[in-house]
Amino acid sequence: MAAGKLYTYPDSFRAQKILIAAEYSGTKIEVPAFTFGKDNHTAEFLKKFPLGKVPAFETKDGKCLYESNAIAHYVANEQLRGTTAELSALVVQYVNFADQELLPAAATWVFPTYGMMQYHKQSTDKAMEDVKKYMTMLNDVLLMKTFLVGERVTLADIAVCCVLQMLYKQVMEPSFRAPYGNVNRWFTTCVNQPEFKKILGDVKMCDTMAKFDSKTFNSLHHKDHHKKKAHKEEKPKQEKKKAEPKKVEEPKEQEPPKKPAKTDPFAALPPSSMNLDAWKKVYSNEDTESKAIPYFWENFDKEGYSLWFLEYKEEYEKDLGMVFMACNLVGGMIQRLEKLVKNGFGSICIFGENHNCSIAGVWMFRGQQLAFELNEDWNVDAPSYTSRRLNPDDPADKKLIEDYFIQREELTYRGKKFNQGKVFK
Repeated sequence: MAAGKLYTYPDSFRAQKILIAAEYSGTKIEVPAFTFGKDNHTAEFLKKFPLGKVPAFETKDGKCLYESNAIAHYVANEQLRGTTAELSALVVQYVNFADQELLPAAATWVFPTYGMMQYHKQSTDKAMEDVKKYMTMLNDVLLMKTFLVGERVTLADIAVCCVLQMLYKQVMEPSFRAPYGNVNRWFTTCVNQPEFKKILGDVKMCDTMAKFDSKTFNSLHHKDHHKKKAHKEEKPKQEKKKAEPKKVEEPKEQEPPKKPAKTDPFAALPPSSMNLDAWKKVYSNEDTESKAIPYFWENFDKEGYSLWFLEYKEEYEKDLGMVFMACNLVGGMIQRLEKLVKNGFGSICIFGENHNCSIAGVWMFRGQQLAFELNEDWNVDAPSYTSRRLNPDDPADKKLIEDYFIQREELTYRGKKFNQGKVFK
């Protein structure tokens, strides 16, 4: 009789942590067929697990648990949890370290190589430095020890190892991991234990550092954009087939066709009474609510500028994952819009918590058209959002503009609380 059912998707490192713990403790776990994004949205699943998150665990007597660390603790035995108060505290310390310190850095570096999130050089460089710092710390800890806590495997080893495996398999090439001999020895010892090996299989360390997979990223996150682009490209091909060939003798020498110079889409706009740079200085240096907002309404030129509300599409929210991933997504968008900064301003808010995030923001652009549509370089991220023109004369829209510019802590969106904000200026 199984001790319970674990609902998860294949190759989840969070689920692997639970299953390895179960192997050590002899706890029998059933893993039924499960389609993430479908089965976790059913009324039956949400009744048991209201957040719709996985891994999720249902005990044989009907009790329901979520959060992988809690489930791993439940299926573990006393040895894995720590046999004394001190050892137990150390186990909790490393389990939290794996989730709160190591995982954010590992995901920022590794996930873009799978096409799961946008590559951002500054974030990746920082993540690599953080990984070096954590590897140095672990290397020192393991200098005279076989395992992290005590003399046998505990949840500390399982949790840290399950996060580190993505780094070893994908990006920590031989030259990068060479300085951390103690960690390499410990990791190799762990993954070759029968209990680890039954769940992880053979773990092969990478030979070369994987890079950002733009093709996979675009196919996962910008399907609508590519469909539109493909549709546009089909037309001239069809017209070309119908057109009769011209009977004109080709000249002996041809100059290569010149690419049309990119024109400034804002150049033809009439002058505006609003000084955008002056507004940005006030916003950056003065109190937002008492100084910047009154200044904005006194100087806003509704003939020269337009305001827009952008919402990250709900069907893509499941891909946001951790809050820091949502922040990186917004940061990448801001970076790609650098050439638009002289004609735009935006306040973007991240709502919710890990695995339950939303993104929405208020943007202001020169002219009366959504600026993303004016240049294909600015339209990379836009297909992932829905946009709505805001009317500054409408009281509801005016309040929304103020709330997002201020980034009020009590602001909510889709039932989620404000977490943090970013500004495009």
